[in-house]
Amino acid sequence: MSKMPAVYYYDEHPPEADFYAEVIDGLKHRPRRISPKFFYDERGSELFDAICRTEEYYPTRTEQALLQQHAGEIAGLIGERCLLIEPGSGNSEKVRLLLDVLHPSAYLPMDISRDFLYQAADQVAQEYPWLEVHAACVDFTAPLSLPYCPPATRKLIFFPGSSIGNFEPEQAEVFLRNLTSVAGAQGSLLIGVDLKKDPAILNAAYNDRAGVTAAFNLNLLHRIRRELDAELDPGLFEHDAWYNDTLGRVEMHLVSQQAQQLKIDGQLFEFDKDETIHTESSYKYTVEEFIDLAGRAGFTSRQVWTDPDNLFSLHYFDVGD
Repeated sequence: MSKMPAVYYYDEHPPEADFYAEVIDGLKHRPRRISPKFFYDERGSELFDAICRTEEYYPTRTEQALLQQHAGEIAGLIGERCLLIEPGSGNSEKVRLLLDVLHPSAYLPMDISRDFLYQAADQVAQEYPWLEVHAACVDFTAPLSLPYCPPATRKLIFFPGSSIGNFEPEQAEVFLRNLTSVAGAQGSLLIGVDLKKDPAILNAAYNDRAGVTAAFNLNLLHRIRRELDAELDPGLFEHDAWYNDTLGRVEMHLVSQQAQQLKIDGQLFEFDKDETIHTESSYKYTVEEFIDLAGRAGFTSRQVWTDPDNLFSLHYFDVGD
């Protein structure tokens, strides 16, 4: 751990071997799949920020409006001087809507993209010189342990962006149960959850006209080629995304445009034309479905806020009863 004024860094980034092993394992499966956590190298993080600014991608602006509108209520529920923990913090943009009203004792952003995380943490520290920032480079989808945890401090876990939808429902319950352990008996969770809605709205959100989501999806192949020295041509794949009404999720795929071979470290993977790599699922919930899911993981619902069009929900939970 190195120290700079008001910012502390903890590097627990998973080794490259984990990326290699998971990509190889995913390509051996049928259907083929790669975890969406590997989208977020530095370029992928930049592209995701750009997605959030597209006209079609409603979740970011809708959630930001809810946070702005209800920040005071949130502060009243948690109180001041909490430890504010944000798994998957990205550029830490949304947390800025809370910092001035919460006045946390410290902010702990956690992300898998090291350089992007550290840049964001530095910026937060510069903008909020009174705030102690502890930036942890970790795979937050794995069981979490806090590198910084002052005793007798109430914890608020902030998990915006509907990232919970990237987990299969069973995995989401396991992840949420882990968050109850991290938060502790007096802790709370503030989480954004995308709602079920007209499939046309969902399909447009994941297929923006500018092609930013397509570039984000295809960047995964560029990362594999660069970091794993893979023999592949990303130009022979195309982005595809649609809402699967039966499973209640948007699916993102990379579709092979012809029969081709992909080689990594001497291992050969044969693709048929139109064969896909499933790169992301984004589950959508009703308010009631998500409260039930969180309840099974040990959380009790205290407050839910939704926008007038019922596009998105913001939930506040306490641990236990």
